[in-house]
Amino acid sequence: MSIRTVLVVDDSRIMRNIVKNTFSSLNIPCEFVEAGNGKEALVQLEQHQVHLVLLDWNMPELSGLDFLKRVRSMAQYKDMPIIMVTSEAARYNVIEALKNGATDYIIKPVNEKSFRDKLSKLSI
Repeated sequence: MSIRTVLVVDDSRIMRNIVKNTFSSLNIPCEFVEAGNGKEALVQLEQHQVHLVLLDWNMPELSGLDFLKRVRSMAQYKDMPIIMVTSEAARYNVIEALKNGATDYIIKPVNEKSFRDKLSKLSI
């Protein structure tokens, strides 16, 4: 399996590190690129061939949901897996994210099992 690029988008550096460390514990060969908000994430998408996005909801400048809507409107990213990783646990938020093209949804705090369960459904 080739090395995959995972884009971790969260306005908290600590949370980005937690997500990366948890994901790394699954022993999936990957490299990480990071963004602190949706605008930075759009730049990272242009600069890297990203295979998976782990996306927070609440961020300054461009929220996770707005990033999701924008990326899903671009043909080259319509099939790229995007998993929301957020503390927004309300059913309404989950439905809203999935309706706008999120591949799946993980509620913080993240753990190995939640990542493994969600990733087992993907072919990355």
